Amino acid sequence: MQKCRICYSTLKIELINLGMSPVANSFIPFNKNNQAETYFPLKVLICSTCYLAQLDEYEKPENIFNNNYAYFSSYSNSWLDHSKKYAEEVIKKYNLTASSHVVEIASNDGYMLQYFLKHNIKVTGIEPATNCAEAARKKNIYTENLFFTKANASFIVKKHGKANLMIANNVLAHVPNMHDFISGFKIMLSKEGVITFEFPHLLQLIKNNQFDTIYHEHYSYLSLKPLINMFNKHQLRVFDVKNLNTHGGSLRIYVCHTKAKHLDNKNIVNILNKETAF
Repeated sequence: MQKCRICYSTLKIELINLGMSPVANSFIPFNKNNQAETYFPLKVLICSTCYLAQLDEYEKPENIFNNNYAYFSSYSNSWLDHSKKYAEEVIKKYNLTASSHVVEIASNDGYMLQYFLKHNIKVTGIEPATNCAEAARKKNIYTENLFFTKANASFIVKKHGKANLMIANNVLAHVPNMHDFISGFKIMLSKEGVITFEFPHLLQLIKNNQFDTIYHEHYSYLSLKPLINMFNKHQLRVFDVKNLNTHGGSLRIYVCHTKAKHLDNKNIVNILNKETAF
């Protein structure tokens, strides 16, 4: 039986079953067009204890985020505009300067960190897809070509120091081992530092029947309630949340160390209430 990747409860409730499907972005080369595709079940289960919606891990991340990864963030002008606006907002909000350190997890081709680099802010990208990491380096963005894990976070801190701001856009859903992943943020974040996560909101997926956003690369389908519980387990605290229009309706959550001085915003309760009511 499949276990919840946050609370380890046995999963019994089926949210949606889309049958069998090949892994997204895994294209068969022309010279192997007689080769059969591998199909996996595309069935989302939801935890009756913590309410995380999730797929089983049918394909390993290293087999998806490799040298042939097809998605480059900079191909989308609207996403670049979104990223530039975010960078300008957080630089001002958190008084980021040339002595600050900004780290992005799943930094892709440097689409985001380029806007911090223009302000002479030290940046570090962490990107497992080799072709994306190489594209970022061509923009003079220092990039570690590896998966972000607890062990790798310790390695990067020794090499580059802790981060004042950590960015993780549309990556949390791509992580099968969520606890190991979040442990890395706990290690890498400075005492009063901030992490922002962006992800499509499960409420919008269900409400608007966005079944086309369900595929094997997305191991989890996220809402605020289970994430607050998960961060608490790692002595991290969600102190603010915003609704975004991106990806059919997303959330951006702001996270800090439990004892950091950042004050909790009432938006958290408002969105939790909406989730519960829906």
